[in-house]
Amino acid sequence: MSDSIKLVVIDYESGNLRSVAKALESIGVSPIVTGDASQIASADAVVLPGVGSGPAAMDALRQRNLVEPIRECVASGRPFLGVCLGLQLLLDRTEEGGADCLGSVAGRVRRLPDGLKVPHMGWNSVRFNREHPVFKGIPQDSHFYFVHSYYAAPDDETWVAGTTDYGVSFCSIYAKDNVVATQFHPEKSGRMGLRIYENFVTLAVQTAAARPQQLSA
Repeated sequence: MSDSIKLVVIDYESGNLRSVAKALESIGVSPIVTGDASQIASADAVVLPGVGSGPAAMDALRQRNLVEPIRECVASGRPFLGVCLGLQLLLDRTEEGGADCLGSVAGRVRRLPDGLKVPHMGWNSVRFNREHPVFKGIPQDSHFYFVHSYYAAPDDETWVAGTTDYGVSFCSIYAKDNVVATQFHPEKSGRMGLRIYENFVTLAVQTAAARPQQLSA
């Protein structure tokens, strides 16, 4: 892969931070792991990881003054990848503690239905609803690794790019414009998971290369 771009993994002491960074390193990328808002603002592409509690994660982002930098990054058009809790945090609000989230995606984070074993933990299949550069080369119904008790429910289902069944059919991939986010953990999902990261980096390189042409047009 390429080091021609500045790829930032947002550090707010999330549990899967290091495993995401190692996955990127394994495909030849040297990510910058940082909670510095200026580094996020100057990045060509950004990854928001996350595991655990949504309200606790939002508190951590607020304490580090990262809420607005992340919102600005999402709105900027630069490639943005959310992973697991990083998907849920993009929405307006979560049922977990009734907490407000980033509000970059209209919708709510809902708890998996009563009666199911939670967290939903282990391998499950993803059905792609449409094509996207980040899913290139990944077969339909490929299996990925999940660990979660809540799921994202965007208001506009047009942008639900992949679904998974676990008591309910839920959004396991969100994709709109520059934003892609997965409920599963690509870094724990073997070869297909690494392909997600490879494709995201390829998209980031292409986007960065095109940016000066767009500015001069």
